[in-house]
Amino acid sequence: MLKIHCPYCEEDRPELEFHGAGEAHIARPTNMAELSNEDFEKFFFIRDNDKGIVFERWRHLHGCGRFFNAARHSVSDKFIKTYKAGEKKPKLTKKEIEAVLPPAKSTPANEAVWTIEKEGKK
Repeated sequence: MLKIHCPYCEEDRPELEFHGAGEAHIARPTNMAELSNEDFEKFFFIRDNDKGIVFERWRHLHGCGRFFNAARHSVSDKFIKTYKAGEKKPKLTKKEIEAVLPPAKSTPANEAVWTIEKEGKK
């Protein structure tokens, strides 16, 4: 089971206690009532969905109930670090990033899924 570190409780807890809440560090427009429908849609619905390092909001739903931010690799699903809401985006070191990279393409984790056709059966 994946363990996630809550920066408020200062504990590593099971992933079942947490809920992802989307992309972090999104500034809310100060003139929300004046936005066009297109600009409102961009703010409210359109988000990056990067492959690699992402910064996300999480909530310790079945714990302290607080929101916090996390840096995570979206392919390996490994967390690099978590930090309190309102703190600036951390600068990640090369060593931290390398520690969460997914396996190389030639490893079994990245090979094609087994199919009946591969075994010569029809």
